[in-house]
Amino acid sequence: MKSGTSVQPTLEALMAGYVRRQAEAASLGFGLGEGAEVTPYETGPVHPIDAKLAWEESLTALSYLHISTKGSKAPAGWAHLVAQMEPQVAIALCVGNYPQLVRDFHKLLQHEDLSQLRPRVTPPMTVAPLANWADKANGFPDSILALAVYRLTRNFEQANAIAEFTIPPQWQPAWENERAALLWHQGKTEAAIALWRTQTPSVPVRFNLAMANLFSGRGALAKPDFEAVMTQLPESSAWHHLAKLYHTLCVLRASKS
Repeated sequence: MKSGTSVQPTLEALMAGYVRRQAEAASLGFGLGEGAEVTPYETGPVHPIDAKLAWEESLTALSYLHISTKGSKAPAGWAHLVAQMEPQVAIALCVGNYPQLVRDFHKLLQHEDLSQLRPRVTPPMTVAPLANWADKANGFPDSILALAVYRLTRNFEQANAIAEFTIPPQWQPAWENERAALLWHQGKTEAAIALWRTQTPSVPVRFNLAMANLFSGRGALAKPDFEAVMTQLPESSAWHHLAKLYHTLCVLRASKS
């Protein structure tokens, strides 16, 4: 580099790059839209979650259940939902969930009874564009995405109604995983575990059974499943790192017993 050569981009270049990225995000359905307001749930400073990355990670389960996600576009309102989601701790590997939901690492590492951190039913949330989209969803893959939307926003009555749909055979493994995840996130722990146990041990199913065992006080059962899952999920996937975090919890719990 020659002496005196500037390496700092100009303000105009920075602004042009910002506008370009915003336009690209909006064209893909990840923009918040004009005048959007977001109320954060954390009182401390947190990094905003990239809605595009969250969407890509939220489709991971389908790719391991032989369902192509190529060209899948986020429904209207997805970015709003990501911006408003409260932190979670014990999440299933299913459509709509993304590892960045797990942000309270202190709670995970310090809580003595992990069963107290399992999902609990709380009041539903409303994201109008998403609700409008989900209400009109028809056929596949839209129905499975609508089920995920209703589950994420805790509109469980609508989610349970969709879960009773008759589905094409090629969707059956993915659908059964979603039905079990719906039970899990409604706080129906044992019913979810029982349903996952009936399913072929795919990456999502093994992850979910391990996660459910961990948060049910059975870390010794969870540890080998997390180890198996970690070898199958690439390190570039945030799900790999969440599996590693959960696996670390299994090891720490075993060392204390």
